[in-house]
Amino acid sequence: MAIKISISGVRGTVPDALTPEICLDFAKAFGTYLNSGTVVVGTDSRPSSEFIKGIVFSGLLSTGCSVIDLGICPTPTVGIMIRETKASGGMVITASHNPLPWNGLKFMREDGIFLNEAQAKHFLNIYESKQFKQAASRGVKTDLTGIDTHIRKVMKVINASAIRRNKFRVAIDGCNGAGSVALVKLLEKLGCKVIAINCNPRLPFPHDPEPIPENLNELAQTVKIKKADLGFAADSDADRLSVVSEEGRAIGEELTLALAVKFILKKNLGLSSKNKIVVTNLSTSQVIDDVARQYGAMVIRTKIGEVHVAEELKNLRGLIGGEGNGGVIYPQIGFNRDSLTAIALILNYLAASKGKLSTLVSEMPHYEIFKTKIECKNQDEANEFIDKVKNVFKGEDLILTEGVKVLLSDGWVHVRASNTEPIIRIIAEAREKQKAEQLIQKILP
Repeated sequence: MAIKISISGVRGTVPDALTPEICLDFAKAFGTYLNSGTVVVGTDSRPSSEFIKGIVFSGLLSTGCSVIDLGICPTPTVGIMIRETKASGGMVITASHNPLPWNGLKFMREDGIFLNEAQAKHFLNIYESKQFKQAASRGVKTDLTGIDTHIRKVMKVINASAIRRNKFRVAIDGCNGAGSVALVKLLEKLGCKVIAINCNPRLPFPHDPEPIPENLNELAQTVKIKKADLGFAADSDADRLSVVSEEGRAIGEELTLALAVKFILKKNLGLSSKNKIVVTNLSTSQVIDDVARQYGAMVIRTKIGEVHVAEELKNLRGLIGGEGNGGVIYPQIGFNRDSLTAIALILNYLAASKGKLSTLVSEMPHYEIFKTKIECKNQDEANEFIDKVKNVFKGEDLILTEGVKVLLSDGWVHVRASNTEPIIRIIAEAREKQKAEQLIQKILP
């Protein structure tokens, strides 16, 4: 299995692709890039994460960095703690939604946002040159307060008493990942009756960690059997969240962001349109545009990759943003996709509506989104396929920000090379499932 190095960091199977030598050199490169500053490090719960952490510490320390070890914690917690500790940057040891044989390294700068393309290019040049700084070690400090700090920040921006009054019964599937402890703790602070499944970080992973409907059967059953008001599921590093309704139905990760956006826009009715900015990426559902239009808000769409959404949110002082993979970014808490924030906003919306989650979902415009992928050996092969798509839809409205997105009167299709895997991603959306599938069939080889 080849290593995948991109703007999103580095990922590979352990130990054959993501070798100790590669981890060591990336840590040295990052320490050099940060000019021997303070680096906050968090990990997910994969067995290989602890092993990689020791190697990463060695690399960072050899460049003169001071290291703050957060232990196992959500990726967004690392972003928050970088700012809290005034660190120079942070590293997360995680392969996010990839299955267990995988692991990876993600790199954050001093504002807690991942490196952008220009920064990543400079950083990768250091990695490839092997010209690493050497300086006396400044030691490792352990700080396990990250999760509590994160929860405190969330509690400050929501109406916790309104949530507590409802005494929600909430099922939570942490996939035994980095959010298992944090998510349960947050729900308990919000006065919920918590029905926790797969919330033991020592036993990863009971199922594929990507929080898509086919991986949420156990959670859906638990919601129905235990008569919960709703269920939540996070991926292995707890930056993405999916929701299951009280009927035991996984509503699709696209609606996580839509529910959070609708709640925040309802809360900010008095703002002028130019101050109601929602930022998302090109592949996120049209439902965001419909909700924004309803509340006189503006939607800005970026290239794929959390950093693009985060930077635009920060630059434009946007209200809220995120990605359709269940990633909610709320600037009042941080600039990372954050399952804790998403849970709090959705529970706050549910408390304010005095209804059921299925009712909130039924009030949303309905779309069918269809996602698939095809293997692709290299960028040339990806470009060839994208050119073919442009020809198929010649004369239509094409957006070429990243790959090609075709806008049609009754739907859209977006084709691009993945940032994290050797594949081409294809996403289509329409009012009817058949139409979305037809759009994809039109371009498949």
